[in-house]
Amino acid sequence: MQTIAVIDIGSNAMRLLIGGVGLDGKIQKVESMRLPVRLGQDVFSNGSHISEETAQLSVDAFTRFRKMADDHQVEKIRAVATSAMREAKNSDLLCDRIARATGIEIEIISGEEEARLIHLAVANAADLKDKYALSIDIGGGSVEVTLSLGGNILSTESYNMGTVRLLQKLGSQPDLPFEQLVREYAQAAKRRIERDIGDKNLDLCLGTGGNIEEMGELRKKIFKRESEFLVTVDELDELIQLLGGMNVEERMKKFKLKPDRADVILPAMIVLNIIAREAKIKEVRIPNVGLKDGILIDLAQSLMQTPRPSPREQVWTSALRLGEKYQFDSLHGNLVARLAGSLFDQTYPLHGLDEENKLLLEVASLLHDIGHFIGTLEHDKHAYYILQHAPLIGLSPREQGIVANVARYHRKSMPAVQDENFRALSPKDRAIVIKLSTLMRLADAMDVSHTYRVQSVSIKPHREKWKIQMQGEGALTLESWALEKRRATFQDVFGAKLEIE
Repeated sequence: MQTIAVIDIGSNAMRLLIGGVGLDGKIQKVESMRLPVRLGQDVFSNGSHISEETAQLSVDAFTRFRKMADDHQVEKIRAVATSAMREAKNSDLLCDRIARATGIEIEIISGEEEARLIHLAVANAADLKDKYALSIDIGGGSVEVTLSLGGNILSTESYNMGTVRLLQKLGSQPDLPFEQLVREYAQAAKRRIERDIGDKNLDLCLGTGGNIEEMGELRKKIFKRESEFLVTVDELDELIQLLGGMNVEERMKKFKLKPDRADVILPAMIVLNIIAREAKIKEVRIPNVGLKDGILIDLAQSLMQTPRPSPREQVWTSALRLGEKYQFDSLHGNLVARLAGSLFDQTYPLHGLDEENKLLLEVASLLHDIGHFIGTLEHDKHAYYILQHAPLIGLSPREQGIVANVARYHRKSMPAVQDENFRALSPKDRAIVIKLSTLMRLADAMDVSHTYRVQSVSIKPHREKWKIQMQGEGALTLESWALEKRRATFQDVFGAKLEIE
């Protein structure tokens, strides 16, 4: 059994989780530790700067984590930081300081990656098969709201209304009711959730994070319920009224809450209540897992000798959802993606790229016209902007950058180093973009009229040239003309003559 450890550097606390991974990939939790180092208290109220006092507390916490990891003979550690470290102006300095003191490197992740890891933990703890589910994670700095279908993420949003942030921003207004301030602050999230869910009926709602777990404990204790693994919306109303009438010391004394839980539990209840009611759900189930569990699963999967599951289904689900959001031509996008994938497979001797790059080509092809939602005249540039900023779950920032650039160059000029977006890529990724965009331009030409007449394509070497032939309905004269216009680019990029049959 291999012993591994993960560290979740949140805005309200830091958590260590140690686990053992068997040869079959199963994880056994060994030890955990939570230390109340509140990075968010500085970052959300001190000009996004972590103070020296908090920085030293962070180093001390990591020193304790390092000792516990060494005591358990941990072989691999992954440390992940979220909202507070994302925003702190001196986070790089603190990461370097911790690395020099303990040898532990810190990875600052995006809100989308945070949501993915949390969802990984939730999917491992709950049965999401064939279920339309909403997951809500309430942290100290942000709230992640994720919609999924059958275990695949459809969309995820990260909102800057975590509990520590709300306390720091709104708690200093003594003349105004705190609950009202929180509800008004959360209006943006409320509108977004209403738009994403609409009239669809959710099968399941799951809540994660220490505050939501505490809510489950409180509902069991106060209302004499059998289980702490759920809380109803009506119970949330009563809990908000009850705790809202107490100060922090009274909550600590009456409900045995820790100081760093007693102050943030009320804003967490208010936010959960707002989201739950907007989603028209009656109860929130509590699987008692969180970010640290997702990181542990992800790390264990990466260390297994067998290949990790392909992200294709998740990426494709997310891409389709994004396309629908921006009202794309689904038939055209899917056809271009299928033709581009076929060209990729048949021209491997020319490009030498792997299956991961094929997925990037297909996603870019599916969504290449998404920019029409903003405007037709420069829809290629608009597509780049959308794909660079809208999360595609399952892709890394690097991979998403490639997708955005390939879509950017599906028409007009080819990539050039004078273009800022292209110049920002590494030389290796520039070469990938050039090859993939060349193949997509051919695929797009085969449905230039958006009438879906081409059904398949064959491209193969013949003597000293390559021959391409379309199969479909009618004479395909327009499609052949469009291919002819893009033939020279193919020849320049791959150094091979191309003949259109």
